[in-house]
Amino acid sequence: MNRIGLDIGGTKAEVLALRADGTEALRTRVASPREYPALVDAVAGLVAQADAALGGAGRAPVGIGAPGSPNPQTGLHRNSNLLCMNGRPFAADIATRLARPVRVTNDANCLALSEAIDGAAAGQGDVVFGVILGTGVGGGVVVRGDVVDGRNGIAGEWGHNPLPGLGDAEAAAHRCYCGKLGCLEQFLSGPALERRYAHASGTQWALADIAVRAAAGTDPHAVATLDWFVHALARSLSVVVNIIDPHAIVLGGGVSNIPGLAARVQAVLPALVFSDECRTPVLRAEHGDSSGIRGAAMLGAIR
Repeated sequence: MNRIGLDIGGTKAEVLALRADGTEALRTRVASPREYPALVDAVAGLVAQADAALGGAGRAPVGIGAPGSPNPQTGLHRNSNLLCMNGRPFAADIATRLARPVRVTNDANCLALSEAIDGAAAGQGDVVFGVILGTGVGGGVVVRGDVVDGRNGIAGEWGHNPLPGLGDAEAAAHRCYCGKLGCLEQFLSGPALERRYAHASGTQWALADIAVRAAAGTDPHAVATLDWFVHALARSLSVVVNIIDPHAIVLGGGVSNIPGLAARVQAVLPALVFSDECRTPVLRAEHGDSSGIRGAAMLGAIR
């Protein structure tokens, strides 16, 4: 079956057309419009290009990964950093415009789906927890090859839970854009780690440079920043293990590119979970930046 996936983000909208044999027929992107009618037009235009690349023989199912998620009761989108989507029936509007079924879910769910089906977590077991560590922080749950959306459509929204171990004062000092205090995203995202390093050292470096300096052992502030990050991430993931006990955890997003991060987190987890042992593998996403859009293409074919 041919498949079409879209990855809608705050800065770009990208489409991937996959042939039945899994090869790419088209991958292209446009800047994400800031106005809602223009966004719907852009998505329709990208799908039309994908249809043409697939030969126009039948209309392939469409899956879309996007920031935020549709409310299962009202169908209205919420929690998106592409603000024009919020409060709009995005999934229904796209389905009407394309005259075919469309499935929309959070972008972290798409990463988890891709990695569970044929990525780093393939063959590990029924339950996979996927993590995005980037400009923001998110998570998604896949069970037996399908995304778990949940009663409220927010399953896996791990990034908007408070960081374990925070005191009230520290949580209050880190108000998230979502309105809550002490969210993981305010501590474990790339920008948050860069701010932490700058506050400690008095100098500013990009996270990739901080990781290099930490690995070289020449910058104690870089070493301390990454040591803190590993333990904070492990504490946060230990809650996930205690609740859903996934067969694998997959780390994606730009922050996951820190060398050795997955192995370091896996080494810390056993001391934190409610078990006499912890065999949960923590893995780096095999498909890298392509995981999200690949998962979106897979999403549309699952009914």
